[in-house]
Amino acid sequence: MILSIVNPNATHAMTESVVQTARMVAAPGTRIDARTNTSGPLSIEGSVDGAMAVPGMLELMRAAEAEGADAHVIACFDDTGLDAARSLLSAPVIGIGEAGARAAGFIARRFTIVTTLSVSVPILEDNLIRYGLAGHATVRASEIPVLELEANPDRTMARLSAEIAAAIAHDRAEAIVLGCAGMTSLATQLSKRHDVPVVDGVAAAITFAEALVALGLRTTAHGLYAPPRGKAEKDGDAALANQNSVSENTVL
Repeated sequence: MILSIVNPNATHAMTESVVQTARMVAAPGTRIDARTNTSGPLSIEGSVDGAMAVPGMLELMRAAEAEGADAHVIACFDDTGLDAARSLLSAPVIGIGEAGARAAGFIARRFTIVTTLSVSVPILEDNLIRYGLAGHATVRASEIPVLELEANPDRTMARLSAEIAAAIAHDRAEAIVLGCAGMTSLATQLSKRHDVPVVDGVAAAITFAEALVALGLRTTAHGLYAPPRGKAEKDGDAALANQNSVSENTVL
């Protein structure tokens, strides 16, 4: 199968980190098609960044499906543009935020998501409500900007560890979900340090996407995910079909 992974932000290093995780967890025979939305913001921190990332991200995903992708992963924990992508594409689309939260729900009654900045907390809380998991989860911010996660590894580990310890002590968390694609390489180390399951949404999303393909399931064409109706374009409109997006495409 061909698994399309799109990084909605324009930071190539984050895409490469996600690809490394995908290589480790993907089943033999799965080809990884990784694309970076270089028309988007360098990082997604809040609603404005998320909105700016969606058009380019959707164009990359549509191109990947036209080239044979069997499933898609959106590599942003906010699940940026998830509903729109599911409406536009017929292959399954998994957001790493939903994947991480649902994986945690399989193994623990209560869990805490540890994300980057406080601006992301309301977004993730709203997503948990939509996924039916709000009563089982808490969201905490480490206050580390996305682009600084890899700049100072010792500081990153210290801040994440402090929030995980607080989650276990005060939230009664039985599992932790790392709330950013840029944290994908840290799950194993943090799990050993705190003796609790630590879920990486990237790894969970890869596995769920493969499972849906194996089950022969595709996104419904009814209700919320019904395909968009065709509309006449105004002169000069930059519709998705004619949008000129720039991407970095890695097929493994």
